[in-house]
Amino acid sequence: MSDLQKEVSELERKSATAARLFDIRRIIGGLFVVYGVIVTIAGITASDADLDKAEGININLWTGLGMLALGLFFLIWLWLRPAAPTPPPPTG
Repeated sequence: MSDLQKEVSELERKSATAARLFDIRRIIGGLFVVYGVIVTIAGITASDADLDKAEGININLWTGLGMLALGLFFLIWLWLRPAAPTPPPPTG
């Protein structure tokens, strides 16, 4: 019976680790930061013709900065409130 309890506790530990690793806030935040960097660089290197198409507003720059802010928000949220580990099952 002891081996079964050890195996169950090991599986619970792995499950909690996987839940923290694949937390949706990490995935969304990471993607928004990556895409935000790409779009911000596109906005910084925008030509005058690109700006004229958008009536003088650097859409890529502002969108990229917004995406960076949103991505950082998700990652900071994850850091401040990590996923709670699952409580151990009652023994007895």
